[in-house]
Amino acid sequence: MFTPRSALETKSTLEAKSPWFDAVQFLQHVGDAYALVTVLGCTGSTPRDHSSKMVITEENTFDTIGGGHLEYLVMKKARDIISRNSVQQEIHHFPLGASLGQCCGGSATVLIETFAACKFHIGIFGAGHVARSIVTILAGLNCKVSWIDSRADEFPLEIPANVNKIIATEPCDELADLPNGSDILILTHNHQLDFELCLAALKRNRNPLQQLRSIGLIGSQTKALRFQKRLTDRLLDQITNEQNGHLLENKGIAENIEAIRCPVGLSSVPGKLPMEVAVSIVGELIAIDHASNQVSEGLSAGASSNISSTTSSQSDSQTHEEPALNADSSVVDRSASASKKSRGLAWKDIKQQLNGELDSKGQGTVLHLGKTSDTEESDK
Repeated sequence: MFTPRSALETKSTLEAKSPWFDAVQFLQHVGDAYALVTVLGCTGSTPRDHSSKMVITEENTFDTIGGGHLEYLVMKKARDIISRNSVQQEIHHFPLGASLGQCCGGSATVLIETFAACKFHIGIFGAGHVARSIVTILAGLNCKVSWIDSRADEFPLEIPANVNKIIATEPCDELADLPNGSDILILTHNHQLDFELCLAALKRNRNPLQQLRSIGLIGSQTKALRFQKRLTDRLLDQITNEQNGHLLENKGIAENIEAIRCPVGLSSVPGKLPMEVAVSIVGELIAIDHASNQVSEGLSAGASSNISSTTSSQSDSQTHEEPALNADSSVVDRSASASKKSRGLAWKDIKQQLNGELDSKGQGTVLHLGKTSDTEESDK
């Protein structure tokens, strides 16, 4: 019986010589961007046969599709897409002749599938019982976690692959290093440290280029009211000193302080056990992330008409190969009504572009690509 390796084992053993499937498992878990490359088909002499695969990241590669200039070009194209953190599928055809700097004489058709880096980043301050339960749940989600505490002994021996353990004598200093748009959870053992972290987070959010997406603070409603008053007094004093008495930001300060979620978690999920509280908090984080993604998708949809013309000119500039079959380019027009939004390549476009043999027997429809007939086999 096959037993998958734990995230910790995968993280500690992944090397450049690891097979592509180990690389995919590891990269999916840690949330890094990567490209999965597959040789869909080939004719004549080629470095590797069809179905060969490799994985490409910004800095590393795992497995190979044969090396040489073919692999170099594929890596270059894949990393260009990865640098834009885009989810995309492209099919490229490469004649392996003089124009490519190879003398194999055959040709290869390659599928490049890119997977964007995870944008769901959570900073957890404190390594107590609730934090440990939260990390246990987050280990199974597509997110990145920075787990921060000054007490090294509070961390468990095994840390999930998508979690970065940070032992910091000054946890507040680590808050400034979290990625923009992070969600933070303040769950420390010290109320004064909780206050200082809230203050540091609010100060950071005054810069529109470095804002956190959400701030969650563990505690009671009484703690929330006390913190609101203390934070208001502290921030107003600072603004008065910095701006010589200009208090035009009072309203903004109050809104930012009230945005701190305390008690943190979904009120509809009761319970005081660490795992019950963790489920409530993680459920709230998932809801925040989904709501944010829907807003982002709505904004990007409004700019989709501009993307088509841009990618069309990019496709025309390609050399030494046929145009790519691109899920985000004008080669495949995937415009759809708002009521029935298409994601990736639409079925009708795939059939039209690939022109394969359709088989409608049984449930669903199969599109056979590169199918060789018995007659063609006998002629070889």
